[in-house]
Amino acid sequence: MHSIFTTQSVDWPAVASLFVQVGWGVRAPLEIRAAFEKSSHVIFIYDGDELAAFGRTMDDGRYYALLVDVVVKPQYQQRGLGRDVVDYLRTQLVGYRFITLTAAPGKEDFYLKLGWQRQATSLIWPVNDEQKRLHAQPSD
Repeated sequence: MHSIFTTQSVDWPAVASLFVQVGWGVRAPLEIRAAFEKSSHVIFIYDGDELAAFGRTMDDGRYYALLVDVVVKPQYQQRGLGRDVVDYLRTQLVGYRFITLTAAPGKEDFYLKLGWQRQATSLIWPVNDEQKRLHAQPSD
């Protein structure tokens, strides 16, 4: 396994394919590339020429940072690659006041095992009904 920390020479259709494989829907390779190129920190983990995992961060350079798009190819899950992605990204954010993430539904326990904690005051503005169903708590 080897890692790269730049968006140069990334196979963007392979990245798009991984999003589909983990159930995050179809994304356009050029849009993915544009998003990753605006990210603060990125990591891509390869097994030979095969993309096995990736992740990225968005931040303001000092106070707030967010881990996003932490993805591990299904056949590489349970091998520690998700931990490697999260650990690398978190170490890039030393000194920030708030480091957050939104876990994919059903993946919360993975992050809790790594020491992340639930945030009591986190809110979401759902952009569609599916996002509301997956990420928002029912109103009282």
